[in-house]
Amino acid sequence: MTGIRVTVVSTRGSAPREAGAQMFVTANGITGTIGGGALEWEAMAQARAMLAEAADPLERTVSLGPGLGQCCGGAVTLRFEPAEALERAQGAPVWIWGAGHVGRALVHTLSPLPEVALTWVDTTLGRFPDDMPDRVTRLVAADPPRLMPHAPTGVHHLILTYSHDIDLALCDAALRRGFASCGLIGSGTKWARFRSRLAGMGHGDAEISRIDCPIGDPSLGKHPQAIAVGVAARLLRELLHKESATERRMGNSA
Repeated sequence: MTGIRVTVVSTRGSAPREAGAQMFVTANGITGTIGGGALEWEAMAQARAMLAEAADPLERTVSLGPGLGQCCGGAVTLRFEPAEALERAQGAPVWIWGAGHVGRALVHTLSPLPEVALTWVDTTLGRFPDDMPDRVTRLVAADPPRLMPHAPTGVHHLILTYSHDIDLALCDAALRRGFASCGLIGSGTKWARFRSRLAGMGHGDAEISRIDCPIGDPSLGKHPQAIAVGVAARLLRELLHKESATERRMGNSA
């Protein structure tokens, strides 16, 4: 046993995080968050006490009122259990193609989010950082476009390799495979050239237009972290909108 995984099992009233949020506590650090503040500090203390005593799993309901000094006013039920790491994300699949500066910024920004499950692809092991984030699947592919047919059709692709030729081949392969969304890093000039070449490969204009280029929010600038923030915001809006629409449909059919 290397740590204690703390999971928000349920909430009542106002709470800092939703059910499913997790934090992994070791003797010397934490990964993830269940909302911060006094609730998190108390959970850390409970987890470290369990580590010291090799205690069994337990659940605890905590009121978030004056006793904790938090203004949320609700209640949270937490599960504490011995574990080796956070659980792998069960969110929407996002495949990031390329481990350069922008790819690393994207993984750094997206990996903590429970709404996404990241797969990170590049051509050699040495292109990845030594300190891989938790809950990220790393894939090494000498010829990345050949991996595309193995991706689920419901994936959100972000294409940003070191090679324009690889980027183009990935766009072609993604259009043939199908996807939930696809974004390509690049300038207007690059995208105009790609549109022409993809059309020459037999893709229709409507299908080509499903690829977003540039990715992110250009008004935020071209710094890798600024690109990552724009991509994350857009992706979260899309995912949460779909989730809300699904809940409305289920409510109407009940």
